[in-house]
Amino acid sequence: MASVRPLVPNGTILGDGGDGRMRLLKPLVFVLVATSVAYSQSPSEKKSVWKSVEFAIVKFNDEAPKSWNLYHTEKKGLLLLRLWKRYLLVNVKEEEAYEIDPQTVKPAGDNVEWSLADKPAEPIDTIEWKARDIGSMRRVAFRLGKNGHVVELQIPLKRNGEPMY
Repeated sequence: MASVRPLVPNGTILGDGGDGRMRLLKPLVFVLVATSVAYSQSPSEKKSVWKSVEFAIVKFNDEAPKSWNLYHTEKKGLLLLRLWKRYLLVNVKEEEAYEIDPQTVKPAGDNVEWSLADKPAEPIDTIEWKARDIGSMRRVAFRLGKNGHVVELQIPLKRNGEPMY
């Protein structure tokens, strides 16, 4: 590590002048530099890994979309739906859906990485929200906007009827 002692314009190194000011300044400068390096290297919010939901069924206007995937995290009731190049965060418990910026979602193999800190403040307008259990699946259907498209998710349930995701 380079010396913390400052250079004066004529090229000489300043001493502590015998009063100990430089001895107090060195640790302070070191702590400030170390703290700023630590904050610049750590992300503000860690991205969570969202895993693919196995055996899910997705319908868009009563048809299977050509390109889709449904992801879950450890938090039950939150699902991340990819429809073509668009992402929706679906909160089943609160009956809300949020449009997610695709730039914030990072593919990682079969999974994706995304942080809940990137969730928009306001949900998109969803009406006609319906959720019910149909055998070994939970069916969640909602309309995007007043006259918008209908999204239907069929999510597997555990044997005791509780949601898996």
